Amino acid sequence: MKKTPVQILSLILNEHYETILDQTMKYRLLLSTCLLFCFFSHAQGKKSEQDIKPIPKAKSFVTTHEGVFGGKSLKYKATAKETFLVNKEGDSIATIWSVAYTKTPVGDITKRPVTFVFNGGPGSASMWLHMGFFGPKIIKVDSDAKKDDGAAPYNLVDNEHALLDLTDLVFIDPVGTGYSRLVGKGKGEDFYGLKEDVNSFAQFIRTWVTENQRWYSPKYLAGESYGTTRAAALGKALEGSGQNMALNGMILISQALDYAGSTSVANNVTSFITYLPSMAATAWYHKKAGQGKTLEAFAQECRAFTYNTYTPALYKGELLTAKEKDAIAEKLAYFTGLDKTYILRSNLRILMRRFQKQLLADKGLAIGRLDGRFMGDEADKVSEGPHLGDPASYQISAAYTASLNHYFASVLQVKMDRPYITSGGGSNWRWRTVPDGQYWEPMPVNTAPDLGETMRRNTAMKVMVACGYYDLITPFFDAEYTFARNGIVKDRVQMHYYEAGHMMYTHQPDLIMLSKDIREFLTAE
Repeated sequence: MKKTPVQILSLILNEHYETILDQTMKYRLLLSTCLLFCFFSHAQGKKSEQDIKPIPKAKSFVTTHEGVFGGKSLKYKATAKETFLVNKEGDSIATIWSVAYTKTPVGDITKRPVTFVFNGGPGSASMWLHMGFFGPKIIKVDSDAKKDDGAAPYNLVDNEHALLDLTDLVFIDPVGTGYSRLVGKGKGEDFYGLKEDVNSFAQFIRTWVTENQRWYSPKYLAGESYGTTRAAALGKALEGSGQNMALNGMILISQALDYAGSTSVANNVTSFITYLPSMAATAWYHKKAGQGKTLEAFAQECRAFTYNTYTPALYKGELLTAKEKDAIAEKLAYFTGLDKTYILRSNLRILMRRFQKQLLADKGLAIGRLDGRFMGDEADKVSEGPHLGDPASYQISAAYTASLNHYFASVLQVKMDRPYITSGGGSNWRWRTVPDGQYWEPMPVNTAPDLGETMRRNTAMKVMVACGYYDLITPFFDAEYTFARNGIVKDRVQMHYYEAGHMMYTHQPDLIMLSKDIREFLTAE
């Protein structure tokens, strides 16, 4: 082991102390040792201080605007700012970037709701819901998924379907995304995990509500994808920590509460059940199955087959006879549009990445995961799954990113010294909800029981779930499967379906319908 200069001097002093006759030399050596010790201790202290991230001054940008929303003209204030998060000792450890749109004047705060909006990932900024649906200005991409919106020019338009006439909106970017970042003594492990992320959101929401004097306002959460995982756990977290905050409702877009039903991997029997109706719907869209029937009728037919025939067959496994296997494969081919022989070779279990590649194999196209309507032309026509990525993502991501940066700079007058990170902080995500070393049941993440508990404690809270028929990452049937269990109070849950995918608002008719459904949800007694 390499020794420090202080250790080396100490050894010399100990070994040769008796031979050093000059008393003055002894004192000089002792003094030198002490001085060196102090020097290196100070240097180490300075190094530690350098490791601590500086605490910058929080930035804030406030602008005023007016627009027409829901047919009503109103004035509103946009506040784009950083908010400090602190640890138990009161040290600043991160800043959260948020953009709040508040009606001016706000009026009676006891009647004016506020909705906190966030996306998923984990590690995704709120750009998608901000620039795709809820914001006062949104990017308009091809409604029918037939044109690639990858390169400029882009189309930023006023969003007459935004909800500002009914509720104030606060868009939140998790730490590591947007302009949110670590400061001071903050570390990634303080935020990059299920519980850690939820705790940071709870602290931010309480801070925002306190600073804006909105404790009496009706409060809603609106999350998409992993954002719904967060929302279900966040509702429970807001009830605790010595500052009980009750919610009026949640808007869950493309819910992902129980990951058993949204993780298409081998040997996960639940996923083969939950994904099948979405495969059928997507096959119907591409005219590979269900022709002559409506989408709803064909989806319902697949639901019945899945519950009554396919699920028992999966659990019987190798106990099925050859004749039974052949009959199941025949029906799976009918619903998915895939070749019966291929299904038999797959042992009646179709992984989603294979479906993406096989459905339009005759055309040499791979379909999207976020939205099965999208198609990508890949060089490798026989790969097991899409190798370019998700066409439903790469065909629109640049449009969203460019539009948000343009909008921030030109409309909200935001001037920051660093780029806006649309995705980050999601790597090495801590999914565990218990401390290291403590036993944890070997099962997928599931925050649905948290939602069930919260609904039973808060008997006024209601939930809206928005599902895309062509969502091949968080399937609509998984939403039904999840909400039929986990102690959730179904009488206070509204399920809505759209002929699009994960981000159903990219389909203009469904953006309009989603806005209408949320409006009715917010105003229902």
